[in-house]
Amino acid sequence: MATTTATLTVSSADLTGDALSLSTTATLTKAGVTTGLDETTGVARKTFATVQTAYNLITASDYTTPQAAKVYIKNPSATAAEFINIEIGASNVVLGRLYAGDWTLLPWDGANDIDIDTSAVNMTVEYLVIYETV
Repeated sequence: MATTTATLTVSSADLTGDALSLSTTATLTKAGVTTGLDETTGVARKTFATVQTAYNLITASDYTTPQAAKVYIKNPSATAAEFINIEIGASNVVLGRLYAGDWTLLPWDGANDIDIDTSAVNMTVEYLVIYETV
């Protein structure tokens, strides 16, 4: 049985009036059970020679729904102004924007495609899906 653990730590000396230090850990499990997620796409990187609009990064039909999954997406750019918009579904609802060095770990049920927009040429996106087989 696979066991995958994600840990997030946030700390700052000056974000609030006092020092901030938060840390939380979660074991990534299948839907409705304590069994760990057991499949992964592996970490991949894709570089785009041109600016992209609604590029289908993760295709829902590649996965069985409903299911538990986690999606990791990172903008590895070192150029502060370069960003990636993350969108979901046929209407391309924007979930958020990743600027240079930003990353996210999203819960995903595999029901909708995940698309991205890039803000510049020659941008790279790093991504991974951790999911269950049903």
